Amino acid sequence: MEYMLLIHSDPTGWASLTETQRAQGLAAYGAYTEALRKAEVLRGSNRLRPADASTTVRVREGKTEVLNGPFIETREQLGGYYLIDVTDLDAALGWAARCPGASHGSVEVRPVWAM
Repeated sequence: MEYMLLIHSDPTGWASLTETQRAQGLAAYGAYTEALRKAEVLRGSNRLRPADASTTVRVREGKTEVLNGPFIETREQLGGYYLIDVTDLDAALGWAARCPGASHGSVEVRPVWAM
């Protein structure tokens, strides 16, 4: 079954790190991604640009509204994701706990509902 691991974190935390700490963080994500590949459960992953690079689209009463910029009321933002294919929720939760994002933010685990 496929699960999305949605990584939420405060982007100001990353900005406050030293270059060495950022390199260590990227290495941790690289190692985690490689572990997912070796286990043959990784279906996709990406890092997302900061929320201020986002555009929001809404359609109200037949009119399309396009709004630029972040419209987030919390400090934590969606920063990236992993799509994994594992046997059950317990396996997905195990992978989420190993994700580096769980140590500096949170990892939301959501089952994928096929369309």
